[in-house]
Amino acid sequence: MDIKGIDLNLLVSLDVLLEERNVTRAARRLHLSQPALSAQLNRLRHTFQDPLLIPADLGRGMTPTALALELVAPLHAALRDLEVVIKRRPNFDPMRDIRDFQVVTTDNGMVVVGLPLLRRLQSEAGPGVRLAFQLLDAAGVVGKIDRGEVDLLIAPPSMTPPALKTRHLYDEGYSMVQRKGHPRGNLPPSLDEYCSLDHILVSLDGGGFAGRVDGELAKMGRGRRIALSVPNFTLVALILRATNFVCTMPTQFVRTLGDGAEICELPLPVPPFAMRMAWHMRHDRDPAHLWLRHQVLVAAGYSDPKG
Repeated sequence: MDIKGIDLNLLVSLDVLLEERNVTRAARRLHLSQPALSAQLNRLRHTFQDPLLIPADLGRGMTPTALALELVAPLHAALRDLEVVIKRRPNFDPMRDIRDFQVVTTDNGMVVVGLPLLRRLQSEAGPGVRLAFQLLDAAGVVGKIDRGEVDLLIAPPSMTPPALKTRHLYDEGYSMVQRKGHPRGNLPPSLDEYCSLDHILVSLDGGGFAGRVDGELAKMGRGRRIALSVPNFTLVALILRATNFVCTMPTQFVRTLGDGAEICELPLPVPPFAMRMAWHMRHDRDPAHLWLRHQVLVAAGYSDPKG
């Protein structure tokens, strides 16, 4: 296909049509009349030699063809890349420019890196710079990054898509945490005691009853009782205060829980994990994105970050 003769506005219209799957709603979003958008759809059908959208069986809306479904992701990503090119400026002034950044991370990353980042931006950025944090959804993050809906991912390597550019932020170990005044006392548990306690497991994928610690225990021929599985670390503090459960959590996160929690050393070695920031190659040289990555590195503890 020779793209020199294609009107880019038609591709914008196709992107909206594929999202709405309804000519009336798409025309409203594009500020076009319905006949005008229908005419554009006819031109697109001629260009792609495919119906693209056909009337739905129940008579409401439209159904995309197989080709149209294949076009959804690459078309949306291409338009977002083109938008970056058009809006790109040779420099970025965080005190004067307007920019929204979308950051995806776990609640652990939000507390350990996100909070220092927010404090830093209070002095390093003006009111035009805003951050939106999204909790990491491993199943959906690849699509969001490909569509340009995410600027930065902060996550362990196991949850980082391999095609992204990455930079190490920090290494994290584990500690056991319990409520203050726990009946077992506050000394580090023996391995036997640790295995006999009721544990909370944080399963970011949801519903799991085995984690990294359980893998290490299995190597020793041991096991522990997982009494409760929760989807994020933030819930743990509330549950610990109301129960005699314990939880093995990232040490830096545990230190943010305050006086109501007691931290104990684990009775077994558990390998630490790394946290990285990752981004799409489209953002690699963007001045605003370079500035954001610098701020994240400083927030993570780098005294003289480069790159």
